[in-house]
Amino acid sequence: MPVICSEIIELMEEIAPSQYAEEWDNVGLLVGDPRQVIHKIMVALDVTPQVLESAIEQGAQLIISHHPPLFKAIKQLRGDLPGTKTLCRLVQNDIAVYAAHTTLDAAPDGVNDVLAGKLGLEHCEALSNNKEILYKLAVCVPESHTSQVWEAIAATGAGHIGNYSHCSFQIHGTGTFKPLPGTQPFIGEPGKIESVAECRLETVFPARLRSNVLKAMLNAHPYEEVAYDLYCLANEQAGGLGRIGTLAKPVPLSEFAAQVKQALAAAAVKVAGLSDKTVYKVAICGGSGASLLTQAVQAGADVLVTGDVDYHDALTALEQGAAVIDAGHFGTEYPVVEDLTGRLRRLAHEKKWDVQIVPAVQNDIFTYV
Repeated sequence: MPVICSEIIELMEEIAPSQYAEEWDNVGLLVGDPRQVIHKIMVALDVTPQVLESAIEQGAQLIISHHPPLFKAIKQLRGDLPGTKTLCRLVQNDIAVYAAHTTLDAAPDGVNDVLAGKLGLEHCEALSNNKEILYKLAVCVPESHTSQVWEAIAATGAGHIGNYSHCSFQIHGTGTFKPLPGTQPFIGEPGKIESVAECRLETVFPARLRSNVLKAMLNAHPYEEVAYDLYCLANEQAGGLGRIGTLAKPVPLSEFAAQVKQALAAAAVKVAGLSDKTVYKVAICGGSGASLLTQAVQAGADVLVTGDVDYHDALTALEQGAAVIDAGHFGTEYPVVEDLTGRLRRLAHEKKWDVQIVPAVQNDIFTYV
């Protein structure tokens, strides 16, 4: 059956929930109309001019990209400027773009789990856990308006638990109240005790959504005075950046570096560390993960595999007794393109969607001479 863009967005929210996004990031539908009918999807690491031309030639209506083509606010949308030329072409050709950046980095089975699988890591866990504070909201709603209030709350991003969205718990009971003089009750009359069939609606959300969730709830709720409870939870969210795991058996750093190069089909990898250093516990982070070096060392990693490592990052690693393998930004992230393509194909088949899903063919922008 035909599929519209908003349905694909919902699916991507299940795969890489927006709650995993870093505060500075820009994810979600960045270009296009959620009502657009989609017949073909292209999965890419970046929306480069080459990827765009390929999407046009192949008749794709949606590009699902890891890196967002829009990071900062723009003041001009011009076809003759490098910063917006591609955006203009996207709009002119009616091609939508959905970006799953740090959401796909942190999500289970995302960038880092795919990379861990490529490198043969076992017993993996997040290197940098998502420790954002969670809140639990409980609000009493007349049964006639439960769906209305819940849809408004869920639209803010509340109710995400792992790879599930729209998570709530609902208890039905009886609410009582007596409107006092000067009130304008939605149900009942001033001065009389009223009994109403109500639903106690409960859900969870990260702290950064607090104001949006409460605003949506109050706007959608029919009562003049809304009875609700807000609890700060001790739970930690699932997911997180990077991964740390172990190899099936210890190997010298030089041997492991060769394995990394082969597994990622890299032209070259940079290695900082003694070649005979024993490697068993491995930390990884697709893309630019040097900022996780301290966490990697504290977690007991023998080596950190990531991209974009500079000279001083490598020195810091060596001073702390760890090694570093720089396999490139592209090399450590590109494997997710093929994996996500296959995953979307399986899910689309299960949903009986009439849509083609293809990977973009991309190469590292760097060559080695």
